[in-house]
Amino acid sequence: MRTRTVATLAVVLTALLLAPAAPAAAHNSLQAATPAQDARLTAAPTTVTLRFAQRLNPEFTTIVLSDADRRKVPTGAPTVDGTAGRVTIDGPLPNGAYTVAYRVVSADGHPVQGSYRFTVADPTAPTPPAEAGTAGTPVGADAASPASAAGNGDTGPPVALIAGGLVAALAVAGTALLLLRRRRAA
Repeated sequence: MRTRTVATLAVVLTALLLAPAAPAAAHNSLQAATPAQDARLTAAPTTVTLRFAQRLNPEFTTIVLSDADRRKVPTGAPTVDGTAGRVTIDGPLPNGAYTVAYRVVSADGHPVQGSYRFTVADPTAPTPPAEAGTAGTPVGADAASPASAAGNGDTGPPVALIAGGLVAALAVAGTALLLLRRRRAA
């Protein structure tokens, strides 16, 4: 009977130690995008729309579009409607690869950023010759630009928090096992 009590206590303590880790998963994340990641479009889009899991704060929402040469494509200011952020592209997009970079703030105050690529391959549009520095400003390493040019930058729960929870759970289980052995030996 004491073995069951100690085992039950170990399970309850483990659950209590891991419960504080749950809010870390509340970070916002990109749910859908138009144009979609890795899309190959036969017509150039006129807007970029990003839909997230949580409501967006308009003051802390940034969406940047850049071309294959990392030059910023002119867009309007981001507009926010609930969980969606949108920018209107100021001019027609020529054929080529584009990167959408975003930075938003979660309900818990954690900034989330990421990026993805899409391609415009309109068979009726001519591919423009490469022009040095006229399409826009190079996108630098500012707050709106993620470190990598491709892939989603959502980090999810911090690794240290998960590792700490696992270490705590192992410590509780080890303590319970040690107590069981001592009681059996006595």
